[in-house]
Amino acid sequence: VQLQASGGGLVQAGGSLRLSCAASGNFAKIDVMRLFRQTQGGERELAASFNVDDGTTRYGDPVQGRFTIFKGSAKNMWHLQMNNLKLEDTGVYYCSAAIRRLWGRDATDYLGQGTQVTVSS
Repeated sequence: VQLQASGGGLVQAGGSLRLSCAASGNFAKIDVMRLFRQTQGGERELAASFNVDDGTTRYGDPVQGRFTIFKGSAKNMWHLQMNNLKLEDTGVYYCSAAIRRLWGRDATDYLGQGTQVTVSS
């Protein structure tokens, strides 16, 4: 299983970016789609998650109300729409997912390589 992130870049404060995640490989199902982030000087934290089965979403407190995670129209893709970006959103954003390799088996967490998001003043 591989997770690929894209869409990072440089944006001015107050601007928007959309990150995309794609899962590839041999597996049965994605249970949870997530993005983590590691901001400057901070630990890795959950930015957002999306439960595929019931559609519920969770957000980290710093991004609540500004970021939106949603499932993509293409299979095994998800996106993070980031609006009203702040300087403190600068960091590396990682795609993550809880994936069932086989039907009937428990899901395993996977973490992909990150994409850099830089917010400038």
